[in-house]
Amino acid sequence: MRNEHDQPPPQWPNPAINDALWARALTVAAVAVLTRLPRRLRKRHPHGVLFASRRFCIKVRPGGDLALAEAHAMRLVARHTSVPVPRVYCAFTHRSQGYIVMERVDGEMAWRAWMRRPAEARRRILEQLKGMVQQVRAIPPPTAWASPTPLKFHESLRNGIVTEGVRNVPDDLRELVEFHETPDPGPVVFTHGDLSSLNVLVRGDQVVAIIDWETAGWLPAYWEYACAWNVNPQNEFWRHEVDKFLDPMPYELGMEAIRRKYFGDF
Repeated sequence: MRNEHDQPPPQWPNPAINDALWARALTVAAVAVLTRLPRRLRKRHPHGVLFASRRFCIKVRPGGDLALAEAHAMRLVARHTSVPVPRVYCAFTHRSQGYIVMERVDGEMAWRAWMRRPAEARRRILEQLKGMVQQVRAIPPPTAWASPTPLKFHESLRNGIVTEGVRNVPDDLRELVEFHETPDPGPVVFTHGDLSSLNVLVRGDQVVAIIDWETAGWLPAYWEYACAWNVNPQNEFWRHEVDKFLDPMPYELGMEAIRRKYFGDF
């Protein structure tokens, strides 16, 4: 999961899902009760997910658009692939909060005891993840979907900065802008956008779910690799695993390093 920031979200059609009045009322009431429980009794996932029962969990986040986008992304993946994702039962916005009621998956985040896992178990997990990524990248965009072009996406990543006609621009920044403004940047593919070990749930040596789809969308093909490699500090070991489930893109990774140097994460 990203820390306090989100990448520019794709433009999804974001209607609520199964948001009957009784479902909305029950969900909001459940969240109110769960958040008032003493901390020692409260079961909460680090991704801001409340565990309502053995079968259900509820994700709540500020703003509704990203929550609804995540819910639609999971339903899309479930519809077009065999990739395991939590089943979405209900998703809606209420008072500027987004709510997703979804399946609670029995598994642990891959980072837990990763280095103590047998090498063969790690290999099997990464091999499964590689196949799942290939399926996800093959999902076609729906006809109703309207995405920013790669040029617009890249422009948003560098806050609209241009270098043409500007003097004293650092060479690496000029190279970044040239890369971002390439007329043919390559394929645009469906992308999770945060494939860290915190977002891969495993049980034994089986991947049982990929979670946290709030940054998903059809994005330049290198973006998955750059985001998976640029993990948060407590997850740095994952960098040594990324090349085992994603095709290495060292040049594009270098360009993203330049972008982060000047513009931060997002």
